Amino acid sequence: MKRISVVIATRNRGKVEEIRGLLHGYDVEIKTLDDFNPIPEVIENGKSFESNALLKASFTAKALGLPAIADDSGLVVDALNGAPGVYSARYAGDKATDAENNLKLLKELKGVENRDARFETVVAIAMPKGDTLTYTGKVEGVILEAPDGNMGFGYDPLFYYPRFSKTFAQMTNEEKNKISHRGMAFRKLTKDFDRIMVWIKEGR
Repeated sequence: MKRISVVIATRNRGKVEEIRGLLHGYDVEIKTLDDFNPIPEVIENGKSFESNALLKASFTAKALGLPAIADDSGLVVDALNGAPGVYSARYAGDKATDAENNLKLLKELKGVENRDARFETVVAIAMPKGDTLTYTGKVEGVILEAPDGNMGFGYDPLFYYPRFSKTFAQMTNEEKNKISHRGMAFRKLTKDFDRIMVWIKEGR
């Protein structure tokens, strides 16, 4: 039986590897945007993680004619009224690097005692005809005053997870996938995957 192709709607290599690990063992062929001719960039103008995830997954599924999975993830900091939130990837500007985003966050939190924060993810899977499903995940932590660790990406060096006494950037992919927001959302998706496979086959 021919394997079903599913597109991960991102070019972020760190995210792709994380998702590949989470979906390992399922009878699907995982593709990314780099496997296809360029398609227009999606304008992520949603006001929530869910709306952005749905925008990306739906646009990619329709553009490529294949089921597509997208997530929108971000850091929510209590003392900053939820910022950076949906702007996490471009907190310091549209072309900001991870280091620049981290530096801005540290500046915004300078002298702030309450450093409670959480990572949130919404994963969306969309069919070319328009049907969608979503799954969510959240993990609580604390923002450090300086980065620690060289694994992961994004705000991982600043996000300290008390139960493991580590930042996300100090964890192996295996450790991180067990407790991360993205891991949580994808475990919900994979728990549903038999049903999703039927849904995909029926929708083709």
